[in-house]
Amino acid sequence: MTERAAGFTAVLDANVLAGALTRNILLSLAEAGYYRPRFSIPILDEVERYMLRRLDESTAKRQRNNIETAFPEAIVEGLDPLIDRLDLPDADDRHVLACAIRTGAARIVTENEKDFPADVLSTYELQTVRTDDFVANIVDLAGPGAIAALRRMRERFERPEIDADELIQLMEIRGLAETAKLLGKYRELL
Repeated sequence: MTERAAGFTAVLDANVLAGALTRNILLSLAEAGYYRPRFSIPILDEVERYMLRRLDESTAKRQRNNIETAFPEAIVEGLDPLIDRLDLPDADDRHVLACAIRTGAARIVTENEKDFPADVLSTYELQTVRTDDFVANIVDLAGPGAIAALRRMRERFERPEIDADELIQLMEIRGLAETAKLLGKYRELL
C-alpha cells in the first residue's frame, strides 16, 4: 500500500462492485495501494445476487470468493448496532453508511448518490462519489503509477484479450467517460 492510501478509505457500494469492469478497475487500483477499499458482508451478498442474474452459480461464488480472498482486511463486520440508529431514504442502504462510519471512510463510491443525502453524510464527515469521478481523480493524481495498475489489469484479460483502445472504448460504454477521456491521453502507457 502506498503512503497516500494509508489514510484514504472508501466504501465500495454493491452497485460499483457488481459490474465486472468497474470491479476490476476499482480493485486493481486498491491492490496498487491508491486507497483502502471497504465493504460489508451485506454488500458482498448484494454483489453476488447481481452476479447470479448474469452468471452461473459457481462463477458468481468464485468471483465473490476472489474478492474476499484478495481483500480480507476490507470486510467490515459488527454493523448491526449502528444500522438501527441510521436514517436514510432507503432503509436497505443503512448498512453501507454503517460500514463507512465504522471504518472512518472518507467516501462512499456509489452510483446511487441520491440514496445518501449530503446533510446526513456531512454529520459523519462523509461524501459520495461516482465511480467515474473516483477513478479519474486517482488517475489524475497518481498519473503513471495508476495507469500502470490499469495496464496490468488490462493485460490479465484473456477471453477476450483487449488492447488499450478497446479498454478506453469499453470504459466509455460503461459510463466512465471522464476516465476514458483522461486515459486517452496516456494510450501508449495503457
